Amino acid sequence: MQPMVILTGPTAVGKTALSIELAKRINGAVISADSMQVYKHMDIGSAKILPEEMQGIPHYMIDELEPEEEFHVVRFVEMAKKYLAEIYATGKIPIIAGGTGFYIQALLYDIDFTDQESDEAYRSRLETLAKEQGREKLHEMLREVDPASAEAIHANNMKRVIRALEFYHLTGKRISEHNEQERKKSSPYNFAYFVLTDDRTKLYERIDKRVDHMIEQGLVDEVQKLKEMGCHRDMVAMQGLGYKEILAYLDGELTLEEAVYIIKRETRHFAKRQLTWFKREREVFWVEKDAYNYQEDKMLEDIITVLQQKNILP
Repeated sequence: MQPMVILTGPTAVGKTALSIELAKRINGAVISADSMQVYKHMDIGSAKILPEEMQGIPHYMIDELEPEEEFHVVRFVEMAKKYLAEIYATGKIPIIAGGTGFYIQALLYDIDFTDQESDEAYRSRLETLAKEQGREKLHEMLREVDPASAEAIHANNMKRVIRALEFYHLTGKRISEHNEQERKKSSPYNFAYFVLTDDRTKLYERIDKRVDHMIEQGLVDEVQKLKEMGCHRDMVAMQGLGYKEILAYLDGELTLEEAVYIIKRETRHFAKRQLTWFKREREVFWVEKDAYNYQEDKMLEDIITVLQQKNILP
């Protein structure tokens, strides 16, 4: 089985810096498992790694698509598999780094989402209902039939809310239970799955500071430019945290202060949902920063020990 290292964790925890150091130590290449960094022109709001920060480590799935293109789990797996083949061909070890647990799970267990049935008419009715009565209405409908999915999927993630309702409509089964079954599949990779985490209070402080930093860096200008390029709120890319709120500010629906407050609050909620997701995953090694007194070298030593025990490293 081919080796694979997963380094994930909640937003703003410090995955990027640790993944670079790890890649240096194990001759690794990084595949980004992030639903926003794949888009060009969306650098500040996605906290995208800069070329100079890569320190010569090959990175994939960064700056690949235009904002009007759709990016979803099927496309992620398709692209990631192509890059895995390239990485293995060069004798490097792939590090899947990023916080989109759903994408990581699909790649790790080779879950196929392409052949799931669909009902275009039902989907269309749901989209109309969302436009007329708001996204919360759909989220409430989901909560009634599949509480676990409603907990895991944010109301703003319309595509996944609709997909979960559609799945229930077609099969009479909850997609959360279906995903649970899929999760029990064995992986075709020899993998080690690390979740980097931190004390909740410190993590929330980091999130708040990161959002302030994004505003200082020019997030408003970035969204204004995207708007001038023709990007609008119905695009998948513009549903990203930070983008839709600044768009609402530019459209006069919020003050900048309100937009920043909502970004911080929603990012904290997002981090909480990410942690809930990772807790459900199997065979996970938790790397708790506070337990290491924030000493990165000690974290790396323990990660490398695990990789040796699993025969990912000699």
